[in-house]
Amino acid sequence: MKLTLKVWRQHDASSEGKIETYEANDIPQEASFLEMLDIVNNEIIENGGDPIAFDHDCREGICGTCSLTINGVPHGKESAITTCQLHMRKFSDGDTIFIEPFRAKAFPVIRDLVVDRSSFDRIIESGGYVSIRTGSAVDANSMPIQKDTADTAFDAATCIGCGACVAACKNASAMLFVSAKVKHLNSLPQGLPEKDKRVLKMVEQMDKEGFGNCTNQYECEAVCPKSIKSEFISELNRQYATATVKKAIG
Repeated sequence: MKLTLKVWRQHDASSEGKIETYEANDIPQEASFLEMLDIVNNEIIENGGDPIAFDHDCREGICGTCSLTINGVPHGKESAITTCQLHMRKFSDGDTIFIEPFRAKAFPVIRDLVVDRSSFDRIIESGGYVSIRTGSAVDANSMPIQKDTADTAFDAATCIGCGACVAACKNASAMLFVSAKVKHLNSLPQGLPEKDKRVLKMVEQMDKEGFGNCTNQYECEAVCPKSIKSEFISELNRQYATATVKKAIG
């Protein structure tokens, strides 16, 4: 395959970036999107240029590190996959592909296609954990949990924190990410003692980081590689309202 790549290049956070054009030649259809970038980078290096910087780690759709916006869509147009799971057979010979970083005030560009998503880490640090003593591992049947509750908690826990929801939202909202983390822990017995405290702290930190508000247009759910449901956002809003009232009345 022969492709034309329009890639965002930016030396560092303080530099002005721009789109640069690269020709990608002899790209195998079975190559993943990241492998295609590897091929292009090898050619750039051989010609004495600076390779395109992009994030990657497991390349198995698990970690969410491969945060690229492809033709305007985070992780590309295919549903429920990360960038590393996108293969070049989904494109046609001669295509022009625009590749940009995730765009959000809370995700500043570090270099080229790499952004700083440590804002998500700080949200988790604010309350996305269980701090009380829960003891060592116990027999699975000693703490009965209804199957639908366990299934919902597991669905929420599949969020990999890639940030695609933020990049897709016109307001750069992190509500889908936060709601998934809250739903996961607040659904289980171990998380209930800190339920209200967790909601208040995580939402407060989300606001501090500069994420926007949710306006319920569901771009977040559409691009999520793990198909996290937007209904978790409604649940987060209800829990936040309840926790705020409880705090106000002491």
